[in-house]
Amino acid sequence: MGAEVLGTGSFVPEPVLTNEDLERLVDTSNEWIVRRTGIRQRHILADEDAPADMAVHAGGRAISAAGATNADVDLLLVATNFPEMILPGSAPFVASGLGLDSVPFFDLAAGCSGFIYGLAVADAFVATGTYRRVLLIGTEALSRVTDWTDRKTCVLFGDGAGAVLLGAGSQATGVLATAIFGDASKAMLLSMPGGGTRTPASVATVGEGLHFLKMEGAGVYRSAVPMMAQATTAALERAGMRLEDVDWLIPHQANQRIIDSLVRRLGVERESVIVNLDRVANTSTASIPIALDEAVRDGRIVSGNVVALTAFGAGATYAAAVLRM
Repeated sequence: MGAEVLGTGSFVPEPVLTNEDLERLVDTSNEWIVRRTGIRQRHILADEDAPADMAVHAGGRAISAAGATNADVDLLLVATNFPEMILPGSAPFVASGLGLDSVPFFDLAAGCSGFIYGLAVADAFVATGTYRRVLLIGTEALSRVTDWTDRKTCVLFGDGAGAVLLGAGSQATGVLATAIFGDASKAMLLSMPGGGTRTPASVATVGEGLHFLKMEGAGVYRSAVPMMAQATTAALERAGMRLEDVDWLIPHQANQRIIDSLVRRLGVERESVIVNLDRVANTSTASIPIALDEAVRDGRIVSGNVVALTAFGAGATYAAAVLRM
């Protein structure tokens, strides 16, 4: 038996940055941003707030939605690409905020596919009986690594966190299949060159802007659609299902044009695709669990629904999962 979703939760910070606000920061326009990305606004973490607090809020809501308590959590996984600190990461700060001081925890970095990678890891732990309840959180404070003078990238990103509490399910419910992949030849499509051991932080790296997120937009677009389609097909095959069996598709909320191209390639009904990037933008590892939580809470996703999740991210990684809620 694998893991099933016992509860979902999400959190986005209150401050909102609209496209009209960005018009005053860089040479862009609301019309251009909407046409090219589908994004109209994004939530931005206040300077005085700690990124881990978003994950604490989302994780707490998932635990509450499951009718559980913090004492029920056996393992904490935090999927994030930009941790609170390079060392010790984000997980210990999230664990402390949730009162999980004696629970094992670790960060998982797999680009925007990190939440689905984390789902595969959590499912394996539950299926083997290693852990009974796993709290998986995707969280990103992308505003902290965004170059707000680069009009090609600053319009894309937002901050937020999403979470699921997972526990033992049955063969008919929960995580029916996962499929995770990587292509190291595309490692530099998305990167932050400065700050690691290859290029340690220095006056020069800061001056050159190497600590900001870099993206090759055209390469991402060409790779993301076929990779997400391949991962989705593979996960469905492993689950013994077809696209016709899927009630809802939740793709990584990167860009509306990418989502539209994926929908056409897969041949799914547009009405079955859950999209919220117009309101929250690209929140990387948090995008899928935020959208999942919203759809559960507003009643679109109900018990028994089959949900397919698919993502593409830095590395390059790509992944998909099939769940029966």
